[in-house]
Amino acid sequence: MDLMNVNSALSAAQSYSSSNSISSAVSVKMLDKALDMNESLNDNMIKMMENSVTPYLGGNFDMSV
Repeated sequence: MDLMNVNSALSAAQSYSSSNSISSAVSVKMLDKALDMNESLNDNMIKMMENSVTPYLGGNFDMSV
């Protein structure tokens, strides 16, 4: 085997490895963002459900002068 072919194969493997790790890092970051967004949406859903139990809350405003 030629030394140049081995060197070229090793550099290609290293490039693929780093590309794969970058792809994995991006995937993990996107998953993290999606989980944060879902947590925020869940908090809003809980607030909406709490407000639906007491829909009359805040519906009346009594003012005296």
